[in-house]
Parts: sequence; structure tokens; C-alpha cells
Amino acid sequence: MRYRRLGRLDWQVSEIGYGMWGIGGGPGGFTGWDYDTAPDCLAEALDLGCTFFDTAWVYGRGVSEQLLGRLIRDHPGRRLRVATKIPPKNREWPPRPGDTLDEVFPADHVREYTEKSLENLGVDRIDLLQFHVWEDRWAADDRWQTVMSELKAEGLVEGIGISVNRWEPANCLRAIDSGLIDVIQVIYNIFDQAPEDELFDYAQRADVGIIARVPFDEGGLTGKLTDETTFPEEDWRSIYFGPENLGPTVERAGRLAAALPAGMSMPEASLRFILHHPAVATVIPGMRRIEHVRANFGVSDGQPIDPALLALLREHRWDRKPTVWSM
Repeated sequence: MRYRRLGRLDWQVSEIGYGMWGIGGGPGGFTGWDYDTAPDCLAEALDLGCTFFDTAWVYGRGVSEQLLGRLIRDHPGRRLRVATKIPPKNREWPPRPGDTLDEVFPADHVREYTEKSLENLGVDRIDLLQFHVWEDRWAADDRWQTVMSELKAEGLVEGIGISVNRWEPANCLRAIDSGLIDVIQVIYNIFDQAPEDELFDYAQRADVGIIARVPFDEGGLTGKLTDETTFPEEDWRSIYFGPENLGPTVERAGRLAAALPAGMSMPEASLRFILHHPAVATVIPGMRRIEHVRANFGVSDGQPIDPALLALLREHRWDRKPTVWSM
């Protein structure tokens, strides 16, 4: 496993971390979770050198955090970096155009869910506490700045971050200007290359760390989807891969798969593409099976991506705009 510096927090974190939405289960997420297998997957990741775990209260309504808390208790001698997220009070992902800071992240709500996460994780301090959605029109409002500064001063939180809305990578630049944001979490993958346009340089100049999420486009970059793929109604992918998105995704993924070198899987190509960029400190694939844990962490081998392959992957950029189904 290779390690990278997470911005001005100056932590060395595994360049491949663990995204814990999928194993958290619960309403509004992924189906197919297995709470019996999840602890083994997390332990295997730890054995393979993972030191960065990203969760959120909403992943299983606390269950994902509790799974991570169990991992921490079972390995008291290991230093893990724990990142979690405050859910929007109005439960809107992403925020609606007119939503105010009072409706999404009022100070009492921020404190309430910080305390819930501390209890679920079983820790005295959260390494990285992130806003789970964001609108940059809130950036100048000193109320979020005050409550987060207080949490840091009280020793309950070390770092502050934002999980940027899907396909809106520049919707955080004013927040970075506040000087309080240590980390930005953003969707970045072979399809979604827009963070390179502005965010990455901006963050590097401010010494803000970057977490790359959704490396496989919710499954679109695994090569497993077909035009006949369906998901259970309670699985949010039934919305994401609806009629507007499934066909184009399958078509684009097919062209990408045909262009890859022999023996290279789409997940491997996806991770190597993300890791090529120096702004990225860690990428957080979701993993619910041990074989996926082993395959993904195996990509952290120190081998730089071939320039010809990088150029090929860049040709598969797909710029999209937020829609009612993209969440």
C-alpha cells in the first residue's frame, strides 16, 4: 500500500481508502449488504494497509459508523483515520435551489449529529467531519464557521470537509476561501473528469486535501451493466440507472472496455486513472466482498499509469449536469 499526504492536515493516508456506504445498508442506499461479511471486509482492508475509512450517519442510519467503531475497538493498536458526515437536516441530497443554511445545517443540528457520530464510532474525536451536501452561497455565513470552529476548539473534531454535490466540483471554492475547509470530497473518475478543470488546482494552492469518491460511477465503470440490468426499487441505483442513464452508460462503458489493454479490468483502469493525479490523496471505492477488497487494494502497487493509457482514458470524459435522477 502506498500513502499520500492529505493536504494541510498533514496526515499520511492510504491512497486507496474504504467507502462505507454500500456496506452500511438501510433505506435510500444500496441493496445487497451483508452485516455478517462486512466486518471481514473491513478487517481485510486493514490487513492490506488501509488507514482511511469514510462513512456517514445516513449510511444505515448509524450502522456504517457502528461497523467502523467495532473495527477500531478490535484493533486498538492501529491508527486509523476516520471520516464521517453530517446529514442535511431536511434530508435533501443535493440541496434544493432555495434551501437555506438554517434548513440544512443549523448549528444545533450540526452538534446533534456530531454527538451521534461520536457515540456510534465510539471515539472521543472525529478525525474528519464533513458536510454531506453543500451550496457555496452559504460560504460567507459565519454560523457554520462558528459551530465548526467551536467543535475543533473543544477537541471533538480535528479536520473539516465538504462532500461536494454530484457533477458540481466547483461548488465549494468560496468555502475553501474561508480558510476553514481542510478537505474536499468530490466525484472523480474516467467519466467525471471535471474536477481537473478548476477544483484540483484551487485546492492544491490552498493545501486542501482531495478525496475522490464514486470511482466506478456507481457501477457504470465495472463493466457489469447491460441494457437489461435492473435494481430493486429500494436501491437508489434504480433511479440513477433509469432510462435516461442506463443505455448511454452501457454504450460508453462498452467502448471503454474494448479499448483497454489485454488483462486490465475496468475497475483497475478506473483506479489507476484517479491515482495518476497528484491532487488526489485517497480514493474510496465501496466494497462488500473480500475479493473486491483484495482486487482494489492490489492496484496500490506504485506503478505509474502508462502515458498512452492515460491519454486513451481521457478520451472517455463524459460531462453531465445534475438532474432529478442524479442525486
